[in-house]
Amino acid sequence: MGEQVRAVALRVTEGRGYELTDVEVKRDRSGYLIRIFADKDGGIGLDELQVVSEEVSAILDAEDPIPASYTLEVSSPGLDRPLRTEKDYRKAVGKLVKLSSYDVVEGRRHWTGRLTAFDEGVVSVTLEKEGGSVARIPFDKIAHGRLEVEF
Repeated sequence: MGEQVRAVALRVTEGRGYELTDVEVKRDRSGYLIRIFADKDGGIGLDELQVVSEEVSAILDAEDPIPASYTLEVSSPGLDRPLRTEKDYRKAVGKLVKLSSYDVVEGRRHWTGRLTAFDEGVVSVTLEKEGGSVARIPFDKIAHGRLEVEF
Protein backbone atom coordinates (compact mmCIF):
# COMPACT_ATOMS: atom_id res chain seq x y z
CA MET A 1 0.00 0.00 0.00
CA GLY A 2 2.81 2.44 0.86
CA GLU A 3 4.48 1.86 -2.50
CA GLN A 4 1.16 2.46 -4.29
CA VAL A 5 0.72 5.76 -2.46
CA ARG A 6 4.34 6.71 -3.26
CA ALA A 7 3.76 5.89 -6.94
CA VAL A 8 0.68 8.13 -7.07
CA ALA A 9 2.48 10.98 -5.27
CA LEU A 10 5.48 10.64 -7.58
CA ARG A 11 3.25 10.69 -10.67
CA VAL A 12 1.56 13.90 -9.51
CA THR A 13 4.67 15.74 -8.30
CA GLU A 14 6.86 14.82 -11.28
CA GLY A 15 4.02 15.69 -13.64
CA ARG A 16 4.09 19.23 -12.25
CA GLY A 17 7.89 19.53 -12.17
CA TYR A 18 8.12 19.20 -8.38
CA GLU A 19 10.31 16.92 -6.29
CA LEU A 20 8.76 14.29 -4.04
CA THR A 21 10.94 14.39 -0.93
CA ASP A 22 9.14 11.88 1.29
CA VAL A 23 5.96 9.85 1.81
CA GLU A 24 4.77 8.51 5.17
CA VAL A 25 1.86 6.11 5.61
CA LYS A 26 0.86 5.39 9.20
CA ARG A 27 -2.09 3.58 10.73
CA ASP A 28 -4.07 5.55 13.30
CA ARG A 29 -7.36 5.16 15.18
CA SER A 30 -9.53 6.47 12.35
CA GLY A 31 -7.77 4.67 9.48
CA TYR A 32 -4.55 5.89 7.90
CA LEU A 33 -2.52 9.08 7.96
CA ILE A 34 -0.73 9.82 4.71
CA ARG A 35 1.90 12.56 4.66
CA ILE A 36 3.42 13.71 1.40
CA PHE A 37 6.33 16.15 1.29
CA ALA A 38 7.03 17.98 -1.97
CA ASP A 39 9.33 20.79 -3.00
CA LYS A 40 10.72 22.60 -6.02
CA ASP A 41 13.70 24.82 -6.75
CA GLY A 42 13.12 28.14 -5.04
CA GLY A 43 10.53 26.65 -2.68
CA ILE A 44 6.97 25.45 -3.12
CA GLY A 45 3.93 27.56 -2.30
CA LEU A 46 0.66 26.79 -0.54
CA ASP A 47 -1.34 26.96 -3.78
CA GLU A 48 0.99 24.42 -5.39
CA LEU A 49 0.72 22.11 -2.36
CA GLN A 50 -3.07 22.40 -2.50
CA VAL A 51 -3.08 21.29 -6.15
CA VAL A 52 -0.88 18.30 -5.28
CA SER A 53 -3.23 17.41 -2.44
CA GLU A 54 -6.32 17.60 -4.64
CA GLU A 55 -4.76 15.53 -7.45
CA VAL A 56 -3.34 12.85 -5.14
CA SER A 57 -6.65 12.62 -3.27
CA ALA A 58 -8.63 12.24 -6.51
CA ILE A 59 -6.33 9.47 -7.76
CA LEU A 60 -6.31 7.64 -4.42
CA ASP A 61 -10.12 7.80 -4.32
CA ALA A 62 -10.36 6.45 -7.87
CA GLU A 63 -7.72 3.72 -7.58
CA ASP A 64 -8.63 2.88 -3.95
CA PRO A 65 -5.34 1.32 -2.75
CA ILE A 66 -6.10 2.12 0.89
CA PRO A 67 -8.35 -0.42 2.67
CA ALA A 68 -9.84 2.14 5.11
CA SER A 69 -10.47 5.85 5.48
CA TYR A 70 -7.45 8.13 5.38
CA THR A 71 -6.31 11.65 6.16
CA LEU A 72 -4.00 13.24 3.59
CA GLU A 73 -1.47 15.92 4.51
CA VAL A 74 0.71 17.56 1.85
CA SER A 75 3.45 19.98 2.85
CA SER A 76 6.95 21.16 2.11
CA PRO A 77 9.79 19.39 3.94
CA GLY A 78 10.71 22.62 5.76
CA LEU A 79 13.97 24.41 6.36
CA ASP A 80 15.27 21.62 8.59
CA ARG A 81 14.43 18.93 6.07
CA PRO A 82 15.73 15.42 6.52
CA LEU A 83 18.53 14.18 4.28
CA ARG A 84 17.80 10.65 3.09
CA THR A 85 19.30 9.97 -0.32
CA GLU A 86 22.67 10.53 -1.95
CA LYS A 87 20.95 13.19 -4.08
CA ASP A 88 19.84 14.99 -0.88
CA TYR A 89 23.43 15.05 0.40
CA ARG A 90 24.82 16.27 -2.93
CA LYS A 91 22.25 19.11 -2.99
CA ALA A 92 23.16 20.04 0.62
CA VAL A 93 26.87 20.63 -0.04
CA GLY A 94 27.72 24.02 1.47
CA LYS A 95 24.88 23.92 3.98
CA LEU A 96 24.86 23.39 7.74
CA VAL A 97 23.86 19.82 8.68
CA LYS A 98 23.38 17.62 11.73
CA LEU A 99 24.22 13.92 11.34
CA SER A 100 24.01 10.79 13.48
CA SER A 101 25.53 7.42 12.67
CA TYR A 102 24.59 3.83 13.46
CA ASP A 103 28.10 3.06 14.66
CA VAL A 104 30.95 5.04 16.15
CA VAL A 105 32.93 6.74 13.37
CA GLU A 106 36.11 8.64 14.23
CA GLY A 107 35.27 8.26 17.92
CA ARG A 108 31.75 9.69 17.82
CA ARG A 109 28.18 9.24 16.58
CA HIS A 110 26.95 12.86 16.18
CA TRP A 111 28.22 15.79 14.10
CA THR A 112 27.06 19.34 13.37
CA GLY A 113 28.88 21.32 10.73
CA ARG A 114 29.06 22.44 7.12
CA LEU A 115 28.67 19.66 4.56
CA THR A 116 31.68 20.27 2.35
CA ALA A 117 31.66 17.25 0.04
CA PHE A 118 29.98 14.01 -0.92
CA ASP A 119 32.47 11.81 -2.78
CA GLU A 120 32.66 8.06 -3.32
CA GLY A 121 30.07 7.29 -0.64
CA VAL A 122 31.67 9.51 2.02
CA VAL A 123 30.13 12.65 3.51
CA SER A 124 32.65 15.30 4.58
CA VAL A 125 31.57 17.77 7.27
CA THR A 126 33.65 20.73 8.44
CA LEU A 127 33.14 21.09 12.18
CA GLU A 128 33.25 24.89 12.34
CA LYS A 129 32.69 25.06 16.11
CA GLU A 130 35.51 22.58 16.66
CA GLY A 131 38.37 24.42 15.02
CA GLY A 132 37.41 23.55 11.46
CA SER A 133 38.41 19.90 11.58
CA VAL A 134 36.81 17.70 8.93
CA ALA A 135 34.84 14.56 9.74
CA ARG A 136 34.48 11.92 7.03
CA ILE A 137 31.42 9.72 7.57
CA PRO A 138 30.58 6.82 5.25
CA PHE A 139 27.10 7.38 3.78
CA ASP A 140 26.03 3.83 4.63
CA LYS A 141 26.80 4.48 8.33
CA ILE A 142 24.51 7.55 8.57
CA ALA A 143 21.35 6.81 10.55
CA HIS A 144 19.86 10.32 10.43
CA GLY A 145 20.76 13.53 8.70
CA ARG A 146 19.02 16.86 8.43
CA LEU A 147 19.65 20.42 7.42
CA GLU A 148 20.12 22.86 10.27
CA VAL A 149 18.33 26.19 10.07
CA GLU A 150 20.68 29.14 9.63
CA PHE A 151 19.69 32.69 10.51
